[in-house]
Order: sequence, then C-alpha cells, then structure tokens
Amino acid sequence: MNMEWASGLIDFGILGLLLALSVVVVAIVLERLFFFRSIRLDGFENAKMLELALTKRIFIVALVAANAPYIGLLGTVLGIMLTFYTMGVDGTADASRIMSSLGLALKATAAGLVVALVSVTAYNTLQRHIKVLTLRWEIDNG
Repeated sequence: MNMEWASGLIDFGILGLLLALSVVVVAIVLERLFFFRSIRLDGFENAKMLELALTKRIFIVALVAANAPYIGLLGTVLGIMLTFYTMGVDGTADASRIMSSLGLALKATAAGLVVALVSVTAYNTLQRHIKVLTLRWEIDNG
C-alpha cells in the first residue's frame, strides 16, 4: 500500500495551515500598525473605549502564538507515525530511509516554532504600541 498521499496530506495540511495562520498574523499586525499610526487620541472620551479600539483582533495573534508549536508538533507526530507504518508494511529497516523520513517529519515542528516566534514578537510589539498610546491618552486627559 502506497502512503505517499498521506505524506502529502500531512505536509500540505499542517504546513498549509501554519502558512495560512502566519498570513493572518501578518495581516492583523499590519492593519493594527496602520491603525495605531492614524489614530486620533482626542477622539476618545475614556480610556476603556480607547483600549477596546486598540486591542481589536490582537487576541488572534496571541492564539496563533500559543498554538502554532502544537500544530507543528502534530505534523511531526503524524509524520513519525507514517514512517513507522511504512516500515511495518515494507518490512524493512533501512536506516537512511528512516532518517530521511523522520527529518522530513520534523520540518513541521520547525515551521510551527517559526510561526510561533514571529507571532509572539508581533504580539509583544502590538502590546507595546497599545501601552504607549494608552499612556499618551492618560497624560493628555489626566
């Protein structure tokens, strides 16, 4: 039984999901940064309304940061399971084939970590901008 389709499904499914999540994060970060640049602090009557406007959608960046490593790990686990399944069906224990399969499986974890690192950095950057804008509003409106 040929399991190449399963390998492709794992690759495209997990890596595709991580790519889609990273595009969402970049889009949200860019939108928020443009919003922060154009915001008029004097248009807000109180700090709570300002905070609502500033924090819109950043929870998504935090969710991606928290879950991307697990999505990558899921891809690795599925890849390792597929490697063991293929070894069992073929009845071979060719070390070079096993190591190359396991190496390919680990790319999902690496991709998940990269997406998480970018997301954490983006989230912290957004949080800093929010803090600065909130402090500016408080200074102006004491």
